[in-house]
Amino acid sequence: MSKWLELYKQLLTIIPESSIQLEESLCQHTYTRMGGPADLFVTPATYEEAAQVVRFARQHDIPITILGFGSNVIVRDGGIRGIVLSFEQLTDIRVSDSIVVAQSGAAIIEVSRFALKQSLSGLEFACGIPGSVGGALYMNAGAYGGEISDVLQDTLVLTSEGELLRLSKEELELGYRTSVIGRKQYIVLEAAFKLVHADAEPIQKKMEELTYLRESKQPLEYPSCGSVFKRPPGYFAGQLIQESGLQGTRVGGAEVSKKHAGFIVNVDQATATEYIALIHHVQQTVKERFSVELETEVRIIGEDK
Repeated sequence: MSKWLELYKQLLTIIPESSIQLEESLCQHTYTRMGGPADLFVTPATYEEAAQVVRFARQHDIPITILGFGSNVIVRDGGIRGIVLSFEQLTDIRVSDSIVVAQSGAAIIEVSRFALKQSLSGLEFACGIPGSVGGALYMNAGAYGGEISDVLQDTLVLTSEGELLRLSKEELELGYRTSVIGRKQYIVLEAAFKLVHADAEPIQKKMEELTYLRESKQPLEYPSCGSVFKRPPGYFAGQLIQESGLQGTRVGGAEVSKKHAGFIVNVDQATATEYIALIHHVQQTVKERFSVELETEVRIIGEDK
């Protein structure tokens, strides 16, 4: 603790005290409601503050972990060493003609609603994705036939050296639930979406239809990381899990959802260890029955307790 206390004091020279927490529990920052503490939890309010934190971490050889809304991530029970960087203070959304620019910490759902108010079409598919703009770019988030790569124009990122860099959509190498962002350790600061002017009524109708589908089919009444597995070629992960008879299977407080087999839900104060153990059990069972490898879509980060 003395090491992190000293680094905390040094960080106060570049970041306000209200934007740094020591030993912050991450269970309050993840959709699964699980996860141990972050040594230093930092929430910069400007791009320059973010850049200074990245340079500070590089200078002191401190690892940095970016945490968006924690909607598609599992933080292990031992927590995360070093600095956890959150952009929960960077949530501005603005528009210029048909281009909507949103900061990394804005909810992608809110960006889709903002686009609706501007009578701009293209982000309807994102009206139910429970993540931040930064997280959506990181994994090229998608739903109901649409994905970020369909509408992204460019993005502003920080490099691991703390330098600002604007990248085109092509430079991000967006694929199915993947991008170059993680591989090159880019930190998303904002994204520009190129949309299309349209009547607001059909946009709203489409968003209402997709919201109904999501609420009727997904187990939103429990904490979860969302869809756990990527879609295996030629199959649907949820169908394979369902046909393996795994719905309702539990490890501790973690359960394969009875409502949607592609979800694992925290029904009774599950630990990350229990949640991950259930993921592995599902993978093993599906492989034994169908000879199909289920690859996780969710990111698993941090250390075991």
